[in-house]
Amino acid sequence: MRPRLLKTFLAVARCRNITRAAEEIHLAQSSVSDQIQTLETELGTALFTRSKQGLQLTPAGATLKSYAQDILMLAEEARAAVDVAAGHAAGAVTIGALETIASAKLAQWLPDFQTFHPDINLRLKVAGSGDLLGKLEDGDIDVAFCFDRDGFEKADERLARRTLSAEPLILVVPPGEAAMRGDLSALGDMRFVVTEAGCIYRHLFDEAFAEVGIASPRFAAEVGSIGTIARLVAAGAGLGLVPRLAVVEALDRGEVIEMPWPGPVKTASLAMIWRRRRVQPPALKLLLAAASGNFAPVKPADAHPRHAVSSPS
Repeated sequence: MRPRLLKTFLAVARCRNITRAAEEIHLAQSSVSDQIQTLETELGTALFTRSKQGLQLTPAGATLKSYAQDILMLAEEARAAVDVAAGHAAGAVTIGALETIASAKLAQWLPDFQTFHPDINLRLKVAGSGDLLGKLEDGDIDVAFCFDRDGFEKADERLARRTLSAEPLILVVPPGEAAMRGDLSALGDMRFVVTEAGCIYRHLFDEAFAEVGIASPRFAAEVGSIGTIARLVAAGAGLGLVPRLAVVEALDRGEVIEMPWPGPVKTASLAMIWRRRRVQPPALKLLLAAASGNFAPVKPADAHPRHAVSSPS
């Protein structure tokens, strides 16, 4: 079973659609279909069936999935071990990140990392939390930067994680409502712009309101990104409870106003997650070490220093 075919198989299993898988792995739709057919012919069994929900793994396909992940990981470990033995530090690292973290954190930090490590080719993919973990498990990305989901869903023992910073959640309102008192009775009458159910932001939002005794806050809209929340709050559609790093620029421009939260201060743990390996690729190892030493919480008010990256010793 060739690695190329297994990578295509995992992309189809993740996307449940030939067209979306082809777009994700940058192949023609016909090439993806041909590769799946080749793999099914080689194994002598169907790997997918069609349903109203899209392509579904057959029992044989479900069995192959974990083996495909292990085979690709073993191939990567072999290459990493050879690079270590040969003293190679160059290579490629594919990073996955939430849109908010990519713009507020990685955009500041990655250029400095590349300056000190010009031989490392970095690729960045932006996706939602669930998609990032799926891409990580399938080997589509090497490391994910997202908000920690410990306690939100069962941790995968195949993945290692490190908390980089604790980002405060803040209540934001349109400038016209800056005089609003942030007491519990007022919040109960307000409408909020939130992300969709299943998003880590939404989990943090629901948890924060439950802690101050509001089980079902009123929703003005459910949207797909924190950036959209900031714009809708600025337009007066409702209020938002979001990680501060997501709205720093909007706060600086005066488009939204930060209000005190009337309960215990909540934080979102920004985590770096990667797959456990017996041997980590040298390029990924350098990136993990640099990220661990250089991430810090976003500063309040107008203090937003650039994160420096130290030259490796």
